[in-house]
Amino acid sequence: MDLKGLKFSKMHGLGNDYIVIDESEGEVVAEDEKPEFCQNVCRSGFSIGSDGVIFVTPSSSKEADIRFRIFNDDGTEPEMCGNGIRCFSKFVYDNKIIEKEILKVETLAGLKTVEITSKNGIATFFKVDMGLSTFKTAEIPIKTEEKEFLNNELFVDGENISMTTVSVGNPHAVVLTDSVDSIDLNRFGPAIETHEAFPEKINAHFVEIISKNEIIMLTWERGVGYTHACGTGATSSVLAGYKLSELDNNVLVHLPGGELEIEVYEKDGELGAFMKGDAELVFTGEMV
Repeated sequence: MDLKGLKFSKMHGLGNDYIVIDESEGEVVAEDEKPEFCQNVCRSGFSIGSDGVIFVTPSSSKEADIRFRIFNDDGTEPEMCGNGIRCFSKFVYDNKIIEKEILKVETLAGLKTVEITSKNGIATFFKVDMGLSTFKTAEIPIKTEEKEFLNNELFVDGENISMTTVSVGNPHAVVLTDSVDSIDLNRFGPAIETHEAFPEKINAHFVEIISKNEIIMLTWERGVGYTHACGTGATSSVLAGYKLSELDNNVLVHLPGGELEIEVYEKDGELGAFMKGDAELVFTGEMV
């Protein structure tokens, strides 16, 4: 494929980095070429390098202002990404694609509302309504007879590991541990991600509870591997801790790339959450 002249922005949310491409006024990368394109441009050392590619596209819904699409570096398209949607919102706002400080965003995980804080016309902070979660195993999905998988054991790579599964539009397994430093992430991360119990694979998170309002989290992301941060993972980890009565509804999450604030709310008997954090533009460029 000919990439000459393709314009892009490199952005990151807490070290989770993305190539952002504007398709709001027309397709730039052909639909059938997007998976291969993303695999190629995400390769560090051989191309731009990133954890994934974000496409800004017109909404197909009357309820949304704009549509968010994201591809992992293996070419797969996940439902949502918390760090990615903050980068997306900053790109849309700073480039005046949609000039609103409350942005309605279409995603594969449903409509997301992003509240933008700006300074001198530049978006600096984002509060994302991540929507309602589900702990129902059939909706995650996980192969089990349990209706909810709450701190239950799963046999992983020769060991029984207690975990809680939850979906915030994409699937997550949350493992509470006394110390994240004791976790062999390269062993248990992929073993959980690709476990036969998860037919669509799963994101794996290891969580150390400091207090009812503070945690440390490590992530092995589905289709990516180790990442410096995961917004949907931070949200899911706090929701899991809240569900288990281990955490309060306002929690500061420490990740290798920085910090996120998660605020849990209840609606119609279900749990939802707001994610609060920043995003940064690294540079803009053009393929030659």
